[in-house]
Amino acid sequence: MKKYLILSLIFIISAGIFLACEKSEPVKNEPRQIDLLKTTSEIIEADKAFGFELFHEVYNNSEEVNLMISPLSVSYALGMTYNGAAGTTLNAFEEVLHFNELTNQEVNETYKNLMEQLVTLDDNVEFSIANSIWYKLGFEVLSEFIETNQEYFDAAVEEIDFSDPQTLETINQWIEARTNGKIKDMLDYIPTNTVMYLINAIYFNAQWKYEFDKDKTHEDNFNLADGSIHPTDFMMVNGNFNYTTNDDFKAVELPYGDSAFSTVVMLPEGENKVDDIISKLDMENWDAWFNNSVMENVQVELPKFRYEFKDLLNEPLINLGLGIAFSGEADFTRINPLGSIFISRVIHQTFIDVQEEGTEAAAATIVEMRYESVIDTPITFRVDRPFLYFIKENSTGAIIFIGKVGKPEYS
Repeated sequence: MKKYLILSLIFIISAGIFLACEKSEPVKNEPRQIDLLKTTSEIIEADKAFGFELFHEVYNNSEEVNLMISPLSVSYALGMTYNGAAGTTLNAFEEVLHFNELTNQEVNETYKNLMEQLVTLDDNVEFSIANSIWYKLGFEVLSEFIETNQEYFDAAVEEIDFSDPQTLETINQWIEARTNGKIKDMLDYIPTNTVMYLINAIYFNAQWKYEFDKDKTHEDNFNLADGSIHPTDFMMVNGNFNYTTNDDFKAVELPYGDSAFSTVVMLPEGENKVDDIISKLDMENWDAWFNNSVMENVQVELPKFRYEFKDLLNEPLINLGLGIAFSGEADFTRINPLGSIFISRVIHQTFIDVQEEGTEAAAATIVEMRYESVIDTPITFRVDRPFLYFIKENSTGAIIFIGKVGKPEYS
């Protein structure tokens, strides 16, 4: 039984989604908008489609009560990896990421343009996007791959000794620094046949345009999916907000800063559950739902919440059609001309803190690439003839027992 999500909170980090929200008093400044070049618009639509599909897969494969993904972070990490793909592997990236008829050059230019505009869109919102590539000391990487990702993704690039225990800490510290300390110890280990990490990190910190009144925060009951009650702190704010209601759900849009960014909170209506809403969540329905939003005077009562989520995205991405990139058939000859490398893991971690003043959120995505030739093949140690054994104390090395087994018996 799928557990109930505390909130279905969807962050869509694109100007085409964020609808301006005003109170009754006049607003002096209109929110800045992203300059929607044709290719920028197409990438935003592509990221939305990919984000909805990825959320479906993560939700269906997770038993966590609270989950959260950043489609933008995953897209940027895979976008850098895409620059190394060729042949049918490249085609798979284009299909899964919905690049459609865009050329490789157009995709890269649009990622750069979008990143530059997102991080400067609202002076009252702290928003950063950082990318990096780490590759194994001595591993040949084509200069074009490095230069492309430096130019269009502003990627920091470092050749580093993966066998050095300090390297794991160095990579984790880079992620922690770019997420303002919210994503820690993300990379758990570096397998011996790893040749490259492609990493994206996003940090978002914004005050509500209309803050919740701390004096009105109060404890009340939250109804869990299993019918039990969970006491929690509810925040309250009154104002004129974009409001949507239909047979499936009701939703309110809460703006940040100058209204360039906002959060849409969706609450299932009637007998509907979160599962029912997610099953209908796609591009067509999203546009239809929120084309009917109207400005209403709404009293919002929203639980405070703070949590982390971490998941391996291999299965969701394979289910979406990127399986070839995880297999021995992967073609990444635009990274290394000899090929024989594949994506071994896509690790994704997020953090969110929603309270009276605003929202702090962070995300990071790691694409790990390994040699195909040594894909974690275990060493075979078959004890099928007489053998010795030694039992010892390790701090001193003292041998406590020595034995020989010539005919193993057990009774």
